[in-house]
Amino acid sequence: MCQLLALSCAEPTDVSFSLTGFAARGGLTDHHVDGWGVAFYEDRACRVFVDEKPAYQSPVAEFLKNHPIKSRNVVAHIRKATQGGARVENCHPFMRELHGQQWVFAHNGDLQRLGEPEQGPYAPVGTTDSEAAFCFIMNRLYAHFANHADTDDIDAVFDVIEQATHALNTYGIFNFVLSNGTAQFAYCSTRLSYVIRHWPFSSARLVDGDLSVDFAERGTPADRTAVIATTPLTDEVWSTCQPGDLLMFCSGALLRRAHVPVPAEVLATAKYAPSELSAIPA
Repeated sequence: MCQLLALSCAEPTDVSFSLTGFAARGGLTDHHVDGWGVAFYEDRACRVFVDEKPAYQSPVAEFLKNHPIKSRNVVAHIRKATQGGARVENCHPFMRELHGQQWVFAHNGDLQRLGEPEQGPYAPVGTTDSEAAFCFIMNRLYAHFANHADTDDIDAVFDVIEQATHALNTYGIFNFVLSNGTAQFAYCSTRLSYVIRHWPFSSARLVDGDLSVDFAERGTPADRTAVIATTPLTDEVWSTCQPGDLLMFCSGALLRRAHVPVPAEVLATAKYAPSELSAIPA
């Protein structure tokens, strides 16, 4: 399966520390070698970088680690292909525009037999189930906000995403992160964790590399960062999501949570290490 990373920050933040550990999973500390990508929001605009090369060997990843971009919202993905070849058009995160907002989406899982797409203007460019699911969600948002384009109402957006998740998670494993530059939405189908860093800060060490940072040296009381990842990136105390958790983060804070049950047959197909089985509800 693929690996997800998202950050929600109260202030523009240099994310090169998290990105360094995450990129190592693209061919060095893990076997995800079918491409990678990252999206950085800067105010209303979003920069998206994708590469079909493994993240660990990607010159684009190396450039971004050495020339960090500060951002309040970041979505990143490293890919192990299940549907669609290792091509640029199949690399996450995918991006679409709705009512002047740029939305980005990344998925970890495998959705089978999605069926007929939702009616609407959004259609996949590549051949992945992930992009098809993203277009499904975007068409639901488009239909809901067609006559009242207040997509800044993040609670209303959350409700639409919750309904779309109910419809999609029956087709298979559907861990995802989704952002409109204001909020980060994250769903745990089988595996997802998060940590919230806030004042007073402490230090952290990457689990995928010999690198540590003392956030107390650079943080201020105004800073707060939520880091969401498939599995913990650091030696900090992370919160493990339960299958079915749908979360919404904004400015580094967890603002809302809902439960969208994962079908038993989907959980039965998931592969867990023995230490992870206790985290799965009976």
